[in-house]
Amino acid sequence: MDFPLLRRADVPATHPARDSWQRIVFAEFEAALTSPSRPFPCTFGAAGFKTDQLRYAFCTELTPAAVANALTAYLPCAREFGPNTSLVIFEAPRPAPGTVEQHEQRFWKLLRGTAALDTVAWPKHVPTELDQPLWEFCFAGEPIFVVCNTPAHVLRQSRRASGFMLTFQPRWVFEQILGTPEASEKSVGIVSRRLAAFDLVPRCPALGSYGQADVREWKQYFLPDENIAATQPFTTLRDVGA
Repeated sequence: MDFPLLRRADVPATHPARDSWQRIVFAEFEAALTSPSRPFPCTFGAAGFKTDQLRYAFCTELTPAAVANALTAYLPCAREFGPNTSLVIFEAPRPAPGTVEQHEQRFWKLLRGTAALDTVAWPKHVPTELDQPLWEFCFAGEPIFVVCNTPAHVLRQSRRASGFMLTFQPRWVFEQILGTPEASEKSVGIVSRRLAAFDLVPRCPALGSYGQADVREWKQYFLPDENIAATQPFTTLRDVGA
């Protein structure tokens, strides 16, 4: 299943009907990332949107094959899009929003199914066990930070969307921008302050900097709507060398 990766101006050109689900979810996304009175917590995403470095895909129903195809199209060109790039994949809203727990189960099933379709070996420098500080989702040999937004999130507005939504941000984006401890500390402070103003629940204790001994990346991919302990979904997402 192939679908095009779009720039910001391509969205209305490709989906001209203002009442189409694609235009509706994208308008919501744009409003969140560009609000002057309620700054979006992820400064990388906001900067990427403003400078048109993000790329977008729309899928009526997300499957591992659809995600794998989108990543296969995006990753080889990602560095050409700019230092704040991400791939955002929107799914059509469903009649019933479902529960946060149902979306969490689906998210990990999608991610594991996508990893199973990867034809490139897992990078040797990235552990395959989730319970490791340096574990990260990888595809096509590229470590990637993943974020899931759902219509079931209410209190954690930074993780809410009208439809199921996935964001894939290459690890090198963080490495380029947060190249020094000072830059990292400053960025974390800005994001934390914005989260406090944006969400209706305190900052999730699972959030932290990649590589810290007490931080686990998988816990940050899908955040619960309230601050409850996450349950590790698997020991490994993908077999070594698969």
